[in-house]
Order: sequence, then structure tokens, then C-alpha cells
Amino acid sequence: MEIINDREEKLELTYPCSWCYKLIAGEKEALEQAIRDVIYEREHKLTHSNTSRSGKYISMNLDILVHNEDDRNFIYEALKAHQNIKMVL
Repeated sequence: MEIINDREEKLELTYPCSWCYKLIAGEKEALEQAIRDVIYEREHKLTHSNTSRSGKYISMNLDILVHNEDDRNFIYEALKAHQNIKMVL
């Protein structure tokens, strides 16, 4: 159950669909390695989102085709658990 606008609503998605994860890491190379570790050879698009003012953090958008809710959640959890990634949104 996802909370949307302070209400509990089920997020209704039609799979397969494109999903975007915003990833925050300390450096681009480490983030790219984490993506390789998690999604292997799956087709994806990685684009720069932002760099912190101090340059300490970088955020990038990972767009990937997810096949079902389990696939979407597995990728999220695996990215979140990876040592090179600080945060997944």
C-alpha cells in the first residue's frame, strides 16, 4: 500500500512499464558500478539529475522497464542496500 497525498491508496500500474529511480551517491563511477551490480545487462537509461553545491553528492535518474511489482520492488531494495548508493527515491 502506497501513501499518496496523505491517503492510503493502492498504486495502480499496468506492467510491464517504465519506472524511474532517483539515485544519490558520492560519485558517478560508484553509482554506475552499483547499477551494473544490481541490474546486470538489462537495458536502461541513466541521466544526470543534480550535483550538490559542495560536490559531495550526485543524483542520477535510472529509467528501466519493470516487468511486475516484485521486479520493481526487488530493484528498489537491491539499489537501496548497495554500499555505493546513499539513497533511492
